[in-house]
Amino acid sequence: MKKNFALLLFDNVEVLDFAGPFEVFAVANELSGNSVFNVCTVGLTRGTVRAVNGLKVMPEYTLEDCPPPQVILVPGGAGTRPLLNQPALLEWLRIKSRSAEIVASICTGALVLGKAGLLDGLRVTTHHACLDELRAAAPAALVDPSQRFHDNGKFCTAAGISAGIDLSLHLVARLLGSEAADQTATHMEYERRS
Repeated sequence: MKKNFALLLFDNVEVLDFAGPFEVFAVANELSGNSVFNVCTVGLTRGTVRAVNGLKVMPEYTLEDCPPPQVILVPGGAGTRPLLNQPALLEWLRIKSRSAEIVASICTGALVLGKAGLLDGLRVTTHHACLDELRAAAPAALVDPSQRFHDNGKFCTAAGISAGIDLSLHLVARLLGSEAADQTATHMEYERRS
């Protein structure tokens, strides 16, 4: 049975934060005969999302009609700051994280998970320029920028932008095995890093 992979999109999302992981999971799915992931984009509301630098994207679902996600990914970008004041989104993340297998963030997406109270007691990271913001959003977490990503089991965080590809390949290895992650990276002509 396919795992639903829900990728949150919002205004001023960082393009590579969502496009990199989208590509990793979509390629892994394709190389597995389109049988392992249902990769879907989720917006806060219906309509076009305007990413950083003007790229326009149309999410497939909203929070209300998104298929129950087994994997949730919250990317970063300047648009994460307004999300910190959206109780409906924070509650959606709290509720959906209970049944999700993995909840991950890229870059400043960690601020949103922190504000939702999902990172308490965990070793976490974010973009190097936003470490103090993460400390403020998740005061009960241990902010550790020494690695490109941290895997705490259910909750994972990645440093800035391109680190999301590294975390995504790591998650493919967790879910499908190291060989599948290697094949995905080779297909993408990307060198896996940890």
